[in-house]
Amino acid sequence: MVQDMVRLRLESRFPHQISYGRFLASLLKILPGLYVFLKYCTLRSQDTGLYFIDSKQLPVCHNRRIHSNRVFGHIARRGKSSTGWFFGLKLHLVINNAGQIMNFLVTPANVADNNHRVLHTMLDGLKGECYGDKGYMSRLFEHFYLQGLQIITKLKSRMKNQLLPLSQKLRLKKRAVIESVNDILTSVLDVEHTRHRNPFNALAHIFSGLIAYCFYETKPSVFCFESQQLMIG
Repeated sequence: MVQDMVRLRLESRFPHQISYGRFLASLLKILPGLYVFLKYCTLRSQDTGLYFIDSKQLPVCHNRRIHSNRVFGHIARRGKSSTGWFFGLKLHLVINNAGQIMNFLVTPANVADNNHRVLHTMLDGLKGECYGDKGYMSRLFEHFYLQGLQIITKLKSRMKNQLLPLSQKLRLKKRAVIESVNDILTSVLDVEHTRHRNPFNALAHIFSGLIAYCFYETKPSVFCFESQQLMIG
């Protein structure tokens, strides 16, 4: 009923609208273009030298329907987040302190945050400081340090305490800014969607949400005076 009312009121604004079936078929054709445009948007993000990294769960169905899910049966995997186990994908994000997306990656849910391929894809080319949770502790610390990027995380339990400058301790507490970005992607841009009928349509939906966020006017941000000293160029 509501859809019919919207269609009748907005029909004059969209005189050449296509059917829902043709719309879904067109998504497959524009998927490469969406990906290229999203990469272009991330390349326009500012290299501030202060970055935050995190992953977001993208469940594709309820846990009770895992064995009956055929759409993502060969792509999605079981993974564990802070809220428990889920079946689906992971969206990995790196943002700067202005809330702009620097890079992204979509993987099956069972891919660890500190996976070598994930870290190389997300962080290669960045310089400055990158803050993440305990899951991003990696043996690649030295590799990125020599590249000019220092990865700073909280310590796991039973690990020896390490001294950090006060400024880094304060910025580590600001890591929640990327969780605010994930909240916008979920509550405003509806990136989490469990009723896709095609994995390519799911990717188009994710890329569209990220593109919409790139044009989101009130991005979460963290102002740090020290970041001005970390800026590149």
